[in-house]
Amino acid sequence: MPQHEHMERHKKRHGVRMDKMERDRKREARKAHKISEFAQKSFGLRAKLFNQKRFKEKAAMRKTLALHKEGSNKHANDDKVTDGAVPAYLLDRENVTRAKILSNTVKQKRKEKAGKWTVPIPKVKPIADDEMFKQMASGKRQKKNWKRMITKVTFVGDAYTRKAPKFERFIRPTGLRYKKAHITHPELKTTFCLDILGVKKNPSSTLYTNLGVITKGTIIEVNVSELGLVTQSGKVVWGKYAQITNNPELDGCINGVLLV
Repeated sequence: MPQHEHMERHKKRHGVRMDKMERDRKREARKAHKISEFAQKSFGLRAKLFNQKRFKEKAAMRKTLALHKEGSNKHANDDKVTDGAVPAYLLDRENVTRAKILSNTVKQKRKEKAGKWTVPIPKVKPIADDEMFKQMASGKRQKKNWKRMITKVTFVGDAYTRKAPKFERFIRPTGLRYKKAHITHPELKTTFCLDILGVKKNPSSTLYTNLGVITKGTIIEVNVSELGLVTQSGKVVWGKYAQITNNPELDGCINGVLLV
């Protein structure tokens, strides 16, 4: 039974101290002093990591405060002055605009930008570790079970060097390693056999992404230099993202759609 359940049971049976709220309040008040003391005394790598953490916390706090203030924040409007007389009670109001309008415009632009990367399969069924990995017995008497064999299709680069079998934790079978994918261009309605450059994101787990596991819904990067795509500045596009639309371990090939 986990430790916290014993504590919850004790609270229900015997209650809490009479001064619990006061003790919690004082502990919270001392927290800032404790953090300050640690920041002054720490040095080296420990101090560097601590400062990075504090910087992120402060940045998040500043964003929260800015959100609360945006309703009352005012700034001058540099628009052209309208012709004709303006009533006295409208003089101040016309030359000031709310920051909230600006904030909403920024949010709208972010939404539009996010909409560009909508994927063909937005939701996929997560894959459990039991389905992904097969336990491998090892050791002199086959009693150790720390090794895992991946049962799905994987991608490893050309420069990949396998670890010594004795120390290899995750085994990627050679028969399930793929280097090419059949990618369909949604606008051209044509399928191309392209080289895989890497696995960008596996929606099931970060571990699967790091291992290069390719399942349905995975975002991969493919080499599109053969297609002759160019940017607005005239440069040739080398790599583009695509989403896998089939189950490669069942079909024996990788099919996907290019994210244009």
